[in-house]
Formats: sequence, structure tokens, C-alpha cells
Amino acid sequence: MHSEIKDIEVKFAESGWELLALPSRLWLEALENNRLTKLIIADLVSAVEAADLECGSCGCEYDGLYIKFLHYCETLEY
Repeated sequence: MHSEIKDIEVKFAESGWELLALPSRLWLEALENNRLTKLIIADLVSAVEAADLECGSCGCEYDGLYIKFLHYCETLEY
């Protein structure tokens, strides 16, 4: 797995925005416990897509991270 994905997910998990934080924490926990599933990945991708639509051009530090994550999301495995 690309280490940058994990770094992005840590940042999302610490964001305080539940739209991103909850699915990111679940993904990180599943990754750590070797229990990553297609559903967890799909939920995370959906959350990032929604965040990008809602906030993707506001100028915050996350704008670029949404794009990077979505670019790398095809490499996520379970």
C-alpha cells in the first residue's frame, strides 16, 4: 500500500469532521488489525468524494488531499 494513503487517512481521522474522521478511523483500525474489507474501503471512498464535493475548493489544507486520496484509492486492498 502506498504510505501516503495512510498519512492522508491519519490526517482525515484527526480532522474533527465526522464525515471524514469516522470512516478514516474505521479504515485505519481495520488496516491495523488486517481486517480491511471492500465495504470499509467503499465507505471511505464515498466519504472522501462527499467531502471533496462539499469542501474541495474552499482553500483548506484538505482540498489537495481529497484529490490525492481519490487518485490513490484504486491501490487500496483488503
